[in-house]
Amino acid sequence: MSGRPAPAPTTTGHETRGFAYGLLGVTIFAMTLPMTRLAVGPADAPQLPPLFVTAGRAACAAGLAALYLLAVRAARPQRRHLPDLAVCALGTVVGFPLFLAMALRHVEAMHAAVVTGVIPLGTAMVAAVVMRQRPSVGFWVCAVAGCALVLAFAAHAGGGHLSPADGLLLLAVASTAFGYVAGARVAADLPPEQVVSWVLVLSLPLTLPVMLATWPEAPVRPAAWGGFAYVTVFSMWLGFFAWYRGLALGGTMRVSQVQLVQPFLALLFAVPVLGERLDATTVAFALAVIAIVFVGKRMPAGAR
Repeated sequence: MSGRPAPAPTTTGHETRGFAYGLLGVTIFAMTLPMTRLAVGPADAPQLPPLFVTAGRAACAAGLAALYLLAVRAARPQRRHLPDLAVCALGTVVGFPLFLAMALRHVEAMHAAVVTGVIPLGTAMVAAVVMRQRPSVGFWVCAVAGCALVLAFAAHAGGGHLSPADGLLLLAVASTAFGYVAGARVAADLPPEQVVSWVLVLSLPLTLPVMLATWPEAPVRPAAWGGFAYVTVFSMWLGFFAWYRGLALGGTMRVSQVQLVQPFLALLFAVPVLGERLDATTVAFALAVIAIVFVGKRMPAGAR
């Protein structure tokens, strides 16, 4: 009989489940771009107003979030959490969905997927500033390279110049970066699923009146309502449950790397959902952005 201990498994069951939940969350989020484009429609055939999509998805999701908070008997956020919750709401409930919906009236979902692919890098940049860290030179090189690559792609797609829609997409990136960092600060004290739900519920006094005021008067295709339903139930709420569950089970550092495939998944989903054409140039830029984000996220960012 050998006295050697049995070798420990390299991948635990929790890590495997964590990656599965993380991939599910990323897949849900990747569908947000084509579904938002489906909801608002192109400029030559508009469907739901962007402001209605922004407010409506948050207001309807707030009803689901309220039921969840009651079911788990969630504790109310403390007063010191309110500033960060407000910033999170402005970034993730108002800023990102609104700027994205406005941009997708004028550019294809594939275009938006490449530009918004730098969100993880943008979030890391905001976190470094807010948390007073001193990132390495390599990190800033990746950040600048990522921004330059996105601008180069936007200029290439625009025939040599940037369009107003590209500015809206960059505002969407900045909004979600600030919103994610603010939400993460609250998530240090509260479960992340409850943070997302509280953000939606606390935004209801703003989102509900805006939704009712911007309710579409003209007839809208059923497909547009389908896109709206998806971004309401999945993008605005359930996607976060899968994503945060994956981070908790598999570890933030490991599972967060799954987010790198989100832009590429968005490109693939735009083909069957919207009938967009996947060309080699767009794929090349998307892969380059993913590579820069991958390298940038591995660069050290020590505390100041």
